[in-house]
Amino acid sequence: MGAPSNNIKFSGFSLAKGKELTGDDFYDVKTISNLTVAVVCDGVGSADEGAEAAKRVTKHLMNNFKIRPKTWSIEKSIHSFIESINAILYQESMLNYERAELVTTLTIIVIEGNKLYGANVGDSRVYLMRKKILSQLSNDHAMEEEGYENVLTQAIGIDKTTQIYYFENLIQKDDKILLCSDGLYNILDNKELQENISYGASFLVKKASKSVDNNLPDDTTAVIIEILQANEIDALKQQKVSIPKSLTKDQVIDGYTLKKSLIQNDRTWLCSKKTKEYVVKFAPLEAIDDEVVLDLFVKEAWNAKRLKANFFPKAVIPKNRTIRYYVMQLFMGEDLDSYLSHKHITIDDTVELASTLLDMAQYLLRFDLVHGDIKPPNIMIAKDDDENLEFKIIDFGSITEIFSTNTQAGTPSFLAPQRFTGEAISETSEIFSIGVTLYLSLTGKYPYGEIEPFQTPSFKEAKKPSFYNSNIPDWLDSIILRAIAIDKEQRYKHYSEMHYELNRPTKVKPFFSQSSTLIERSPHIFYKRAFIFMVILNIATLIYLS
Repeated sequence: MGAPSNNIKFSGFSLAKGKELTGDDFYDVKTISNLTVAVVCDGVGSADEGAEAAKRVTKHLMNNFKIRPKTWSIEKSIHSFIESINAILYQESMLNYERAELVTTLTIIVIEGNKLYGANVGDSRVYLMRKKILSQLSNDHAMEEEGYENVLTQAIGIDKTTQIYYFENLIQKDDKILLCSDGLYNILDNKELQENISYGASFLVKKASKSVDNNLPDDTTAVIIEILQANEIDALKQQKVSIPKSLTKDQVIDGYTLKKSLIQNDRTWLCSKKTKEYVVKFAPLEAIDDEVVLDLFVKEAWNAKRLKANFFPKAVIPKNRTIRYYVMQLFMGEDLDSYLSHKHITIDDTVELASTLLDMAQYLLRFDLVHGDIKPPNIMIAKDDDENLEFKIIDFGSITEIFSTNTQAGTPSFLAPQRFTGEAISETSEIFSIGVTLYLSLTGKYPYGEIEPFQTPSFKEAKKPSFYNSNIPDWLDSIILRAIAIDKEQRYKHYSEMHYELNRPTKVKPFFSQSSTLIERSPHIFYKRAFIFMVILNIATLIYLS
């Protein structure tokens, strides 16, 4: 049994016929990027190489989905991959046997979001059970004449070309999808499959075996995929809501009155509804024609809605909205960038800021996410009832999966050196952004200078923050310098390491870059060695003079 995602659970099981140790069936289920792919092949028993064909077809499909061109649709991928392995097996059979020997049936399903794609060649089947009703989605390629029902009209490797039965469906929460070879449904009828599918693949196959006194007449395989919950991102994307081309002051949308545009592109507005004020963010204009932009906004809205923690503004996606937007809590204050232009931040406030950023980063890690664009403009600041500063982190649009290599998230001046060479975004690169934010907040300076977009920066050792602000204690100097170390091996590897030292100043060891001299790293050892050297030199001089 496996769990490729929070939305899906699967099980698979296979038994050979009779007393055989191995059979001609082969199956596999994998999570490949955002896809769940399941394959069941039944090697044709009358062919000497049926088992080999079943195994090769399964592996071919799985390997090709791993390297599938991103521009290819799922339908095109399924057709192309099946046609290619069919041609390979047929040509190989003709070359080695002069007849079709590498022959197998095939059934495949691919799940992407809330969409099910499937195909079959031969008589292996796909069923869908919804609300206790079992339906066959595949189509048997077998003769219909009585007495010839098991004679195949199509199979992989039997001819130069093959006829593929292709289908698509939308899936729902609690759906169960069964892929199986004919060994299963020839023993268990639809009613028995329907009554027992919830118990899993192993139970189904063993039940079939027991019903024939554990002497299966054919190899028998089942794979069951359970949909635990609907894919919310796809559900949000499929909603029939429009994207307005223009938004204007005093316009009323679903009861929200637009009062003031907060960003130059006029897609984020201060709004009022009844007696309260909110921030409403609308989908970008480009999302009308660009599906990638739409996907990014839908994901942003979903993250804003599900990430509930006190360092983020509260956000909701109204159920009955008529336009694509989401609503955020209005945080009364200003961003840290603006705040620093006219006020200073204290050492205590800096420690609080660092703790908030690290808590936020650690929280996102539970979801395998990173913020991606930590910097003062994305940090809101205000005073609580006790006149202490409190911070909120904004910009859900930059949040991305940890270890992403193709993300554009981030602002150059806050990016770790490794991000400029295409290295994956990680805890240590996020720690670098946190360190630069703290350095800038305390000194008003960028540790490595301001970096412009498309610039290829060169990183030279940064001055200690205390060089610009003498109030900074040595221990905080060291924490910030370690966070922004050019060499990532010298940087904190995990948020928890930095958090530990931030809360225990007496435990912080002085930080020295690799280029630091011995007198900088350890004056005591330097002078001790210098003293020994001078003693030896004096003795040598005396000996020489005598």
